[in-house]
Amino acid sequence: MPADTSSTPPRDPRVEAAISHWGPRFVANGVPFSDFHEVAGSVTRWEDWCSAWSARGDIHNALGEKALAENHKLTAGAHFTRAAVCHHFGKFLFVNDMVQMKAAHDKAIAARNKALPLIDPPGERVAIAYEGKLLFGNLRKPKGIARPPVVIMCMGLDSTKEEMDDYENRFLVRGLATLAFDGPGQGEGEYDWPLCPEYERPVKAVCDFIEARTDIDPARMGIWGVSLGGYFAPRAAAHEKRIKACVALSGAFQRKTTFEGRPSINVEAFRVRSKSATIEDAGKVSGRMSLADCADNITCPIYIVAGTKDRLTGVDQATRLAQRVQGPCVLSIVEGGNHVVNNYWYQYRDQTADWMAVQL
Repeated sequence: MPADTSSTPPRDPRVEAAISHWGPRFVANGVPFSDFHEVAGSVTRWEDWCSAWSARGDIHNALGEKALAENHKLTAGAHFTRAAVCHHFGKFLFVNDMVQMKAAHDKAIAARNKALPLIDPPGERVAIAYEGKLLFGNLRKPKGIARPPVVIMCMGLDSTKEEMDDYENRFLVRGLATLAFDGPGQGEGEYDWPLCPEYERPVKAVCDFIEARTDIDPARMGIWGVSLGGYFAPRAAAHEKRIKACVALSGAFQRKTTFEGRPSINVEAFRVRSKSATIEDAGKVSGRMSLADCADNITCPIYIVAGTKDRLTGVDQATRLAQRVQGPCVLSIVEGGNHVVNNYWYQYRDQTADWMAVQL
C-alpha cells in the first residue's frame, strides 16, 4: 500500500521557489550535494530556512576548528569556506527576520575570514573608503606573480563575497588576482546603503583603492558581475575607463518597474535592500537599473553569458547589450541554461576565466 502522506504538511511556496530556482547554484558554489538535499529537504516552512542552514554551517565550522587544532590548515580552510557558504545561503534572501538573518550573515563573514589565511592562495580582507564609510572585500593574489592583473568581482542582489571561492579560484590559477567586494545594498554593504543603480560610483572607489596598492597592477583591471552584478559590471565599464575587460553573467539591460513572475522572496529582498518602503518604491529603484543611456560607451572587450531557461533575466537582455556595445564582444547563449547558467556551469566558468586572462 502507498505510504500515508495525509499528515505531511505542504511545503511553503517560498521554500519551493528557493529550491527550484537556486539548487544548482548552491552546489556549484560549494554546498555539498548531500547537504543541499538533506537541509533543503528537511524544511517545509520558510521561517525555518535560515536556522536549518545555519545548523549545517555550524557542523562545517566545528570540523574546521578541529582541523586547525591539528594544524591541518588547508583542510581547515576548506571546512571554514563550506561553513561560510552554508551560513550565506541561510541568510541570502531571509529578509523576513532581520535579526536571524544578521546572525547568519555574521557567521558567514567570520567563517570566510577564518578561511582566508589558510586557503591556497590565501586572501586578505580589505576595507575600501566610500561615501564616508567602508565597503569590504576579499583580495586574493596568484602565487609567484609580481603585480598581477586584478578582476573586480561585483555581487548580485543576494550573492556576497563569501560565495565567490569557486569563481575566484578559476581566475587565480590563470594568474589573475581577484577582489570580490560587497557594494551598496549588498552583503556587508546592505546595512549602511541601499542598492545603487549608478554602480560606477562604488566601482570608482574600488579602482581608486587598487591604484593605491603596490602589489597589483592598476593598469590591468577587469570587472566581472553575476546576476544583478551582470548589470552592475557593464554599467561600471561604460563609465570607468580604467577597466580593460568585462564579464557579465545573466545581467539585465533594462529592469522593469514591476516584478511580475519573480519569486516573492526575491521581490521582498529587493525591496528591503533598496531600502524602499513599498513595492512601488522598489519598482522606481529597479527602473533606474538601465544600460540604455550608456551601453554605447562600453568600448572595452566584453563577454556576455545568458541561459535560454533563465526565469529571472531573459536572453533578450543579453542580446540587447551585445548589439549596443562598441568594443569586441563575445555573446554566449547557453541552451537550457538557468539563471547564471549554474546548471551548466562548465559551459562558461573556465571559458570566461580563460578569456579574461587573455584580455588582461
